[in-house]
Amino acid sequence: MTSQSIQQLIEAFQLLPGVGPKTAERYAFYLVRTGNDEITEILDALNKVRASIVQCAQCFNFAEISPCEICSSPKRDKTIVCVVSHSADVVALEKTGSFNGVYHILGGTLNAIEGVRPEHLKIKELTARARQGVAKELIIALNADMEGETTSLYLVKLLQPLGIRLTRLARGLPMGSDIQYADELTLANALNDRKNLGGE
Repeated sequence: MTSQSIQQLIEAFQLLPGVGPKTAERYAFYLVRTGNDEITEILDALNKVRASIVQCAQCFNFAEISPCEICSSPKRDKTIVCVVSHSADVVALEKTGSFNGVYHILGGTLNAIEGVRPEHLKIKELTARARQGVAKELIIALNADMEGETTSLYLVKLLQPLGIRLTRLARGLPMGSDIQYADELTLANALNDRKNLGGE
């Protein structure tokens, strides 16, 4: 029988996405076996994230300052906004070194089954940003799955009347794939070969 404190640790690990009972158990017993130095290092990192990470008021990425380094950089092209689902997508796209614009993170995608509606995402903020007149192009860079396609179509219908140029990543990304797991070359090609969805 597992001790109560270890069982609590196993259950805590299961709160993480993609971590099932077996993996959570493996993580918990690894930490129990390991030295205090590693546990302290993990705790310090978690406490630092909790204490110092904020959400950027412009793009809604997680950062240590707001506006974040990308939004506040004079070297970034503010006229091109890449719309993504999550912060992990920004990390993946930045690794390509092929994009010099800024981002807008929706915080997910539309999903009728899970009850995710437009008001649950940063769509209203995206529309307001498009109306400001700074952005000349919005790149819709959502995952090539049903939810990503549904959200893309919704955004095109919503934003097309504003006359802003709408593009999407080229289909170098296979259907059903996640942006954050694609390799740098595939993402770079997808960015460079993006297609026009309407607008100017």
